[in-house]
Amino acid sequence: MPQTSQIVTIASSVFFHSRAKAQNAGSWQAVTMDNSKNGGPNHLRDWRDFRKLTQEDLAHAAGTTASVVSMLENGERQLSAKWLRRLAPCLETTPGLLLDHNPYDLDASILEIWNNADKGEQRQIIALAETVLNFRHKPAA
Repeated sequence: MPQTSQIVTIASSVFFHSRAKAQNAGSWQAVTMDNSKNGGPNHLRDWRDFRKLTQEDLAHAAGTTASVVSMLENGERQLSAKWLRRLAPCLETTPGLLLDHNPYDLDASILEIWNNADKGEQRQIIALAETVLNFRHKPAA
């Protein structure tokens, strides 16, 4: 029987809400994850590979050991909120992306634009994207 895990960590992610809505889940309690390994699925190894880092490189940047990184990647150790907040900046991503998205499935140019933008520029990028999407969905006059 699948166990519910990392619910606090993923409950606020856009991906979580879209999946829950798509599956007609009435509440967050209805969403479960395959927890066959400690902490459930994550994309830590993919993000490390995407950033061309070794386990030793990531461990050094995060102030831990390569064996801990290996255990986190293999699910032998839980990728808790603490670890997500510690590792995400080292991988130039966000905790939610580490859990929800394989970087090879995302457009790398968008990731790089976002990562190179400061907070003010990120707000402008969001506003521009919303304008483009709203324009696309307006009926022709």
